[in-house]
Amino acid sequence: MILFPAIDILDGKAVRLYKGDKNRATVYGDPLEFAEKWAQAGAQWLHVVDLSGAFTGESGIDSVLTEIKKRVKINVQSGGGLRSVADVQRRLDAGADRVVIGTMAVYDPDEFALAAYKFPEKIVAGIDARDGMFAVKGWTEQTDITAVYFGKKCKKMGIRYALFTDISKDGAMEGCNVCETIRMQKETELQVIASGGISSLKDIENLKESHIYGAVLGKSIYSGAVDLKEALKIARG
Repeated sequence: MILFPAIDILDGKAVRLYKGDKNRATVYGDPLEFAEKWAQAGAQWLHVVDLSGAFTGESGIDSVLTEIKKRVKINVQSGGGLRSVADVQRRLDAGADRVVIGTMAVYDPDEFALAAYKFPEKIVAGIDARDGMFAVKGWTEQTDITAVYFGKKCKKMGIRYALFTDISKDGAMEGCNVCETIRMQKETELQVIASGGISSLKDIENLKESHIYGAVLGKSIYSGAVDLKEALKIARG
């Protein structure tokens, strides 16, 4: 199982939000310092999110991504603020190895289909769910589409990966929604990366035993509740 230490960037700072609420952010500091820290712990991937872009639709982290790739030999998965194929191209050019797309799929499905066609293996479907329903625009809007339905649609489009986040768990340190994550992977046949609420090494053990493809670690490693080195040992088996 692959672990993705998260670096969520809001107004140029690494932060963690509580249940997706930008008004309840904990500021941790320089994103570049955390990129180096997580790489030194042994991570092979980072999950870098442009929160400002997710809320406004205007991306602004390209220079940060480029600097991360200059300083650290690491793969980067990145989302937030991607509303067009041109946005995706810029994020990839800045250094992202994969991009996470969610909102575009709802508000511009033709553009989303074009992105999936143009960048095979580079697209991760961002499936954010609140009470089982697909949410977009930095989790501020809930659609009338179920998260599983959207995942199945992505699979038919040739997308292989999905980042599944239970919004009610994110940043709350209440444990991962393992059951819904397993359901998402089984029903959609996507390679699912779990996100939201992972608070202990036991959560990682449960996900690995369930053959989940990957997991994003956020507040747990920033707060010290989870030691990234130990988590990586478990994930790698």
